[in-house]
Amino acid sequence: MISRSYGLVTSIALDPIEKKPLYHFYPGSTVLSVGTYGCNFSCEFCQNWSIAQRDAGGTYVPPQQLVQIALEQSREHRSCVGLAYTYSEPLVWYEYVMDTAKLARASGLCNVLVTNGYVSHDAVRSLIQVIDAANVDLKAFNPEYYKKLCHGELEGVLSTIQTLSQARVHVELTTLVLPGLNDSDEEMKALAGWIAALDPDIPLHLSRYFPANRMNLPPTPVSTLIRLREIARQFLRYVYVGNVNQPGLDDTYCPKCGFKVITRSGFSVVSSALKGRLCPRCGYEIFLTGEPIET
Repeated sequence: MISRSYGLVTSIALDPIEKKPLYHFYPGSTVLSVGTYGCNFSCEFCQNWSIAQRDAGGTYVPPQQLVQIALEQSREHRSCVGLAYTYSEPLVWYEYVMDTAKLARASGLCNVLVTNGYVSHDAVRSLIQVIDAANVDLKAFNPEYYKKLCHGELEGVLSTIQTLSQARVHVELTTLVLPGLNDSDEEMKALAGWIAALDPDIPLHLSRYFPANRMNLPPTPVSTLIRLREIARQFLRYVYVGNVNQPGLDDTYCPKCGFKVITRSGFSVVSSALKGRLCPRCGYEIFLTGEPIET
């Protein structure tokens, strides 16, 4: 088989790392984000359907050239830490991601994967050799939800998350909350409990849904997201609410004493009170890969 999308770049931009979203991986940094077209799921609610669920074409950029662009961005913007494979599903771009990531790592750049996590075990074992951080969409904790709304399977996603975490790749998770479909207290308890059994330090991002693609439900109430956040925080140390313009929901708090250690606005780190990785009030070590870069 031949990959039709190899090297075809549909989207490229210098993004805040928080936009991936990654809140505990070099907070406040930027990353050169790149994507192609296509996906191995066909989610009814896909927020990026215009490139993920159609042949959007692209411009051919060989791996060596992409790494060179990232190096130039890193020299021009001191906050740029590397490359993120994102926008559509990078696992349909697997060969290109592997070829590029090897060159990027050899050049001292970080590699970030933003993925639905649905890939073979052998592919994951190869990816962990070159990927520094990953945000995986854990779309629900219900196999039927995956079959009906994503046209995929949950079990493979859970296996990928486990493998990445056990390999000490920096992992954060995102759940897009759809009203009436994956927003029950019971499902959130099960989802957060499963993550906590793996590692309670794994950050969870609860993202607000807006109508997109073939799904026309009304947007998720903010009150629902706040309720689910409180449930998840019974199990996990770091839980955030995304796609909501409300102060405090994307800040980082010390799990031990509750002190605000990182203040964010949108996708920017406004300030950090950390002493290295330590809470200045109680000395608790905050889970971080890299220290914050204030912007």
